Order: sequence, then structure tokens, then C-alpha cells
Amino acid sequence: MTTLCLKKLMGQAIRNDASFITRHFTTFGAQPAHTRMISQTWVELEQSKRGFLSVLTKTFCTHEEAEEKEKGKKINLSARKDIGSVGRKIPHRIIHLIDENGEDLGPIHRADALHIMDEKELKLVLLKETADPPVYRLMSGQQIHEERLKLRDKQSASSKKGQVQQKELTFTTAIAEHDLDMKIKQIQRWIEKKHHVKVIVREKKVTDGPEKMLEFFGRILESMPEKMTYLSPPRVLKEGRSMGIYRHMSAKELQEYKRMEKDTKNSEGQ
Repeated sequence: MTTLCLKKLMGQAIRNDASFITRHFTTFGAQPAHTRMISQTWVELEQSKRGFLSVLTKTFCTHEEAEEKEKGKKINLSARKDIGSVGRKIPHRIIHLIDENGEDLGPIHRADALHIMDEKELKLVLLKETADPPVYRLMSGQQIHEERLKLRDKQSASSKKGQVQQKELTFTTAIAEHDLDMKIKQIQRWIEKKHHVKVIVREKKVTDGPEKMLEFFGRILESMPEKMTYLSPPRVLKEGRSMGIYRHMSAKELQEYKRMEKDTKNSEGQ
């Protein structure tokens, strides 16, 4: 009888412990993911002879860390290709303010900047976010419009300056004199526009030889000696072809050319 009572008590104790463990882990698992501050984890690595080895590792990411990363990201407003008002949303507490006349008002609290903006009925434009503190300027609608036009003109001029087109002309050694003059005039127009011009000359007859092909390149260059030069000197290619590329002289090259011409005339006069 005593033995039976002991068995019942032990069974009850085991069931109570199991119930407690189940409730505990169920509660822990039911917690939202963002409230768990799990920054480190123990990983067990199995070894062949020494059993298990516990290694301390760092988890991939937590909810709190993800939020901190999002807060740390800055919006680079100064990288915009356009100029516009930021409205009343100023992310910086202290800003460096410049008024509509270009006068430096120095560091100022954003609330005071908004007060001045409302009082003068102006708009606030971000000029340089990377400065400390960031630089803002008060501008009227007309001023913003004018700055946008200036910026577009500058971008358009920059894109045109950076794009160099390459034109191409091909003719044979049997080309007529009139046709050659027309092609040289076309090359001159392209050079005036600062384009690169590739010229390919083909042999009409095998007896012409490479010398006759290369003569055409000299004639083209002599038509504009004060503006045109070689980007790639003429050379003979395979299958009876020759090629050369022309370009416009730089300001430095043009100055050097004029100096040499002047020295040549002086030496001839002596």
C-alpha cells in the first residue's frame, strides 16, 4: 500500500513539472519577435571524440538593430538634380541660414527659420546637407525658377561638352576632284563642331600602292592646318585600305601652331 502511494505521488510530480515546462516555453514563444533581445546564441558543434563543443556566436539581426539601421540612414537631398523648396519639413534641428539677399544669418534653430520664412512669405531651399550645420537659403518663387533655369542650362552645356561624336567618310583612290572637295568641306564642318572624323581610303587598283592612299590624308590636313590635327595618324590596313582619324586642335596646340608659324615667317624674312 505504501509503495502504491509513493508511485502515485512520483507520477503526479512528474506531470506537474512537465506542465510547468510546457507553460513556460509556450509563454516565451508567444512573445512578439520585436520584444526579444536575442543578441547572442550558443551553437553546439559535434566532434568525433570529445562530444559537444559550445561556441558563442552572434545572431544575424534583431528587430531593434534593423530599426537603428533605418534611423541611421540619411536622405541626401543635395544630390538632387533640381532645386526646390523643402516646405516645412526640416530634419535638422540647427541649420545655417542665408536670407534671400545672400546675407549670412549664421546658425539658427529650425523653428526660428520657419518663423522668418512665414513672416517674409518665402520658401526654404536646402543648399548643402553635408555641411555642419546644413546650409539652407530663403528664396522667393521667382528666385527658385531662375536658379532652375541656370541649373538646366549648365547641365545641358556639360552634357554637350562631354559628348564627342565620331563621323566617318570612305572613298577610293579613284575619287573625282570635285567629289573630293565636297568631302573635304564636309570634314571641315565636322571639325568646326569639334567632332572626330574617321577617314578610310580604299585602293581602286592594286597598282595604286599605299603611297597614293596616304596622299589623300595630307591633302585633307592641309585644308585646315590652323584647326585640324590627327587623333590617330594615317596607317595602312589590310586588304588595300588605309585609315586616319582627325580632331580639332586644343587651345594650347593652336597657340603653339601660331607661334611656330610666326617663327617661320621671321626666319624667312631674315
